Parts: sequence; C-alpha cells; structure tokens
Amino acid sequence: MLILLTNDDGIHADGLKALEKALKPVAETIVFAPDREQSASSHSLTLNRPLRILERGKNRYTCDGTPTDCVMLAVHGILRHRLPDLLISGINHGANMGEDVTYSGTVAAAIEGATMGIPSIAVSNTDALNLSSYLPAARFVAKLIRQYYKLEIPPAIFLNINFPTLTGSRFTGYRYTCLGQRRYNDVVIEKTDPRGKHYYWIAGESTWDNIEGSDFEAVSNGLVSISPLKMNFTHQESFNRIKNVKLRF
Repeated sequence: MLILLTNDDGIHADGLKALEKALKPVAETIVFAPDREQSASSHSLTLNRPLRILERGKNRYTCDGTPTDCVMLAVHGILRHRLPDLLISGINHGANMGEDVTYSGTVAAAIEGATMGIPSIAVSNTDALNLSSYLPAARFVAKLIRQYYKLEIPPAIFLNINFPTLTGSRFTGYRYTCLGQRRYNDVVIEKTDPRGKHYYWIAGESTWDNIEGSDFEAVSNGLVSISPLKMNFTHQESFNRIKNVKLRF
C-alpha cells in the first residue's frame, strides 16, 4: 500500500510527523506538504506563479504552495500520474468540524484526492496544544486504515475525522457523525501601523448548535468523530422541485 501524506500546517508539523511514525509498519508513505502553514487556504490552487519542489529526505517533499498544490504535484509530478492507494491529510493542529470544513486546507487536500479517485481521509486534532495526543491519534488512524475496506466507501466520498481531548493513553471510542453547525459573530478589528496606514484582523467568537449526531456533539462527549463527506454540493431535493419550474425573461 502506498499512502500520500499531506497537511496544511507545513512539512515540520507535529501531526504530520506522528502520522509518518504510526504508518511505517502499515504502508509505504510519501510525504508532500507545504513549506509553511497554509491554514484556512481552503481548496485554492496556485495558477499565477511557478511552484518549486524541494526534497526533504527520502520520500519527503515540500513546495511553496497550498495543500491542493501539494496533492497535484505529488500525483502528477513525483508519482508520474500513479494514484496512491490512500491519501491522508493531517493531523491538523485544531478541529475541522461543521462549516469550518469549507475553509480548511486540511479538508481541501482530501477533497482533491477524492476528485482524483483516491480514497482520502482528513484528520484533525481538537487537542491541538497537547503534543502527546498526536501519536495516539495517528495510531488510531493506522488501525482504521487496516479496516477501511469494511466501510465500503466509494472514492468520491472522503472521511473527515476529528479527535477529542485525550483523557487517557489512547483513543478508543468513536461515533459516525454528520457535520455540525457553528454560528459566528465575526469581528473585523481595525488598527493603525506606525506609518499611519490602516490594517485589519479578522477575528470573532463562535458558538456551536447542539445537533444530535453531529461531529461537535461526538467530540464534546470525548468520542472520535468520523464523518463521510462529499464534494457534490447539489441539493437534490431542491433540484427535483425546481427543475420543471418555468421562468420568464
């Protein structure tokens, strides 16, 4: 088995290193990650400048692009159009639940893998500051991929996994979930630099709706959240309802 590892926290991230270590007994891995943090880069692709690939050890590569760029360059550049058997993006330093998946570079890499027909998994750690939690999370992922065939998931569907706060030495409890819903109270903070020019920080507080069966509910109860997601945004119910509606222009 060949597994492509990537992330949006950069080639030196603790979560990525934990995955590499935990997957060594399971499969051959190739790492291709950004050379710096690309959090909230979403599914962006670099089209207006060239990208350079740097080798950072055996089967370890980086570039000055986004997570989506990394997947593209790994498959079409390094692997010469060979599709890996599995793509894992993460382990992200922080959660990716609810609407946040639309901002996430971690999830975007899994989306890119899924669009290529590669079985893909996005992995995030809500216990981000606890460095001792990454290896147990990675070992959970290693055990999961040994049983991945049981899920019978088509390549167009990818898994989004979020780990709760680690309370023991390993993660065992899990729940299959849907995406939760987060409500933002966004705030744009305006400041002035020493030259008198204005600059802005996007910040704000948020709250989660208590939705039964959601990723947030599972993580809040100390369980690993496993959500099957898809890229197709079509709302079939609305499409079926409006497809025969005649409009006049």
